Amino acid sequence: MSLVKSISGIRGTIGGPVGDGLNPVDIVRFTAAYATQRRHNLPDNNTIVVGRDARISGEMVDLLVTGTLLGMGYNVVNIGMATTPTTELAVTGEHAAGGIILTASHNPKQWNALKLLNEKGEFLNDAEGKEVLAIAEKEDFLFAEVDNLGKLTQKDYLQYHIDNVLGLKLVDKAAIEKADFTVAVDCVNSIGGIAIPAVLRALGVKNIIELNCTPDGHFPHNPEPLPQHLTQISDLLRSGKADVGFVVDPDVDRLAIICENGDMFGEEYTLVSVADYVLQHTPGNTVSNMSSTRALSDVTRRHGGEYTASAVGEVNVVTEMKRNHAVIGGEGNGGVIYPASHYGRDALVGIALFLSNLAHKGIKVSCLRREFPNYFISKNRIDLTPQINVDNLLAAVKEQYRNERINDKDGVKIDFAEGWVHLRKSNTEPIIRVYSEAATMEQADELAQRIINDVNRLAK
Repeated sequence: MSLVKSISGIRGTIGGPVGDGLNPVDIVRFTAAYATQRRHNLPDNNTIVVGRDARISGEMVDLLVTGTLLGMGYNVVNIGMATTPTTELAVTGEHAAGGIILTASHNPKQWNALKLLNEKGEFLNDAEGKEVLAIAEKEDFLFAEVDNLGKLTQKDYLQYHIDNVLGLKLVDKAAIEKADFTVAVDCVNSIGGIAIPAVLRALGVKNIIELNCTPDGHFPHNPEPLPQHLTQISDLLRSGKADVGFVVDPDVDRLAIICENGDMFGEEYTLVSVADYVLQHTPGNTVSNMSSTRALSDVTRRHGGEYTASAVGEVNVVTEMKRNHAVIGGEGNGGVIYPASHYGRDALVGIALFLSNLAHKGIKVSCLRREFPNYFISKNRIDLTPQINVDNLLAAVKEQYRNERINDKDGVKIDFAEGWVHLRKSNTEPIIRVYSEAATMEQADELAQRIINDVNRLAK
């Protein structure tokens, strides 16, 4: 069993002893800590939104979280099964003090999590997250007396979310409807099975092939939308039955795209393609995290904007986007953040913008993919002994490559002319994650191995 506590929330496998798996005692403790933190920050706001994905454990966790919040004196707007971006929008829609999303994102079915939002519907920052962890550790919370218990309201926010998407200036429903796309979707039997067909119909798509759209939490394949897990929808596209395929993770904040010939569009290129469309109409700056493809920087410069790399983590991307007034940003895992809608990764927004662009261009998805620079990312790790000081080791690597472009916001990223390497220490294991990118996979692997050899030498 596993229990992971971080500034963004608590996640773990269901069951096990207290402090090990994600069990009722720990769920209540961290929910109460979050409620206490919110009251410290917003004493006059008495509302919190709760939404969940379709995981098997979702109902159990939902009842515990909702009951605890009521017991802390908070009014709860429970929006039931809802996507992560829907819950984020509901927080601002309700003018709430915050929100809790019950989802373990792309993790397998035995996992669940409490993801914590502030009053803007955005993830807690570092200081706020640490405050929650400290309160939970001390169990420093006060439950409400009987006359001050919270009230429960149940609402459905999906249509609100869809209306938000349709109201975006760059979403062209008329063009999408005229294009008469046939769209295949794989929603891994979670909430996307309701939300994605609904938004497609609202966009004017009449021909939808639904795969794994029963929201019962029984994932038919590994829920992380990676090529090796998406053979079913890829085979369907390969047979010529659809113009495009969309795949989402269980909480619908990541979007993978399949070309009409069954080839993967590439998760890294979801953001690149949407950004290219947005920048055509609203020139400006972009942001993605340090482990995302260089292609976004290339496309941004092509449109006269500035690209900035942030530390890994959605909250860091959002902070950098606000600082640089970015018109589009996100993460290379298929996460599109479009401020015109809200500051959160949103697959519904990504689909609407992607289809608008495709409809305007009038070309096949595989042709659209060829419009962007081609890069390949290699993902590796270096296992170290617990005695090694990883921070000192990364500082030595930085010193060795001081004549290259260095970004040390989050580990060490070395930008070479032919590609880049990002070294980042794990917070839970004595390892260094090594991501590299180049024009071919062979070059990316070679670049990574060169740095790995240097790290191993410096570690001796």
